[in-house]
Amino acid sequence: MPSGKPSPQASHDDLRSISTFLDAIAAESGAARNTLLAYGRDLRHTAEALAEMGQSLLNATRSDIETYLIGLEAQGMARATRARRLSALKQFCRFAHDEGWRSDNPTLRIDGPGRAARLPGTLTQDEVKRLLDAARDHGTDPSTRARNACLFELLYATGLRVSELVSLPDAALRGAPEMLMVRGKGGKDRMVPLSDPARAAVAVWLAHRDRAEAAARAAGKPGSKFLFPARGAAGHMTRMRFHGLVKEIAARAGIDPNRASPHVLRHAFATHLLAGGADLRVIQLLLGHADLSSTEIYTHVLDDRLRSLVMAHHPLARED
Repeated sequence: MPSGKPSPQASHDDLRSISTFLDAIAAESGAARNTLLAYGRDLRHTAEALAEMGQSLLNATRSDIETYLIGLEAQGMARATRARRLSALKQFCRFAHDEGWRSDNPTLRIDGPGRAARLPGTLTQDEVKRLLDAARDHGTDPSTRARNACLFELLYATGLRVSELVSLPDAALRGAPEMLMVRGKGGKDRMVPLSDPARAAVAVWLAHRDRAEAAARAAGKPGSKFLFPARGAAGHMTRMRFHGLVKEIAARAGIDPNRASPHVLRHAFATHLLAGGADLRVIQLLLGHADLSSTEIYTHVLDDRLRSLVMAHHPLARED
C-alpha cells in the first residue's frame, strides 16, 4: 500500500455480515467471548485487506482470498496466525453460503498452512513437586500461602485451563466433593476428579477465604461468588495475575520461569497421567478437548513405554 494513504475501510455490508455471523455462532455453539473477539478481529482484518484489492467478504473470489493469504505469508506472519485467519474465513464463507448471501463458497478448495506439530512444553514430576512445595511457602501471610497452595494443587490435579481455574465459583468446591464440575469452552460442562491433596488444600483455603469474606460483609462490602476473589472488574483473580504468580513460584522453586506457565502445568497433568498408563480418551475428557486430535499431541510421552512393551513381549523381539 502506498505510504501516506489511509487504509480502505471494510464496507458497511461486510461489517454487518460479520456481526450477524458472530451473533449466530454465539447462539448456536455458545462460543466463548474471547473466541468471538478473535473471530471478529480476524474477519475485520480480512475485510480491510480485501477492500484494498477492491473486493469484499461477500464477493471475493478464490483467487482474491489466495492472494490475501500469500500476502500474509510475505509479511512474515506466523503460520499459526495465518491458519487461524483462514479458519475464521472458512467458517464465515460457509455461513454466508448457507444464509444465501453468496451463491458459492470460495474457500472450499483452499488448503491452509496448518499448524506446526509441536510437542508441548512440560515439567518432570520432581519439578512439579518442587513447584507445589514452593507454592505453599510463597506469600506474606498464611491466607495468601493457602490460596497459592490451593491454586497449584487444583491445577495439577485437574489440568484445568487457566481461565477455568481462576473463575471457579466457590460453590463448586463446597462440601469436600470428590468430583469437580467445570464449565469449559463453548459452555460445555465436564466432571474432573479431585485428588486428596487438592481437596485438603481447598479446605484450608476456604477457611481463610470465608473469614475474609465475613469481615468484608461486616464492613458493608459485597461478598464474592468466586473461589479466588479479587478487587478487579472480573471479580476474580485474572489470568495474567496467575501467569505472573506461576513465574514467581517457579523462580522460588529453582526452575527457569521461562519453562513454567499455567499451560505448562496443564501439559504436565496430561503427560504424567499418560506416562502412568491412563487412556488417551480419558485424558481427552479430563482436558475438555472436543476432538481427540487435540489430545494426540501428548502421545510422544508413550514412545519409550510402548517400545519397552514391544521389546518385552513381541516374539520376534526376543533373543533365542
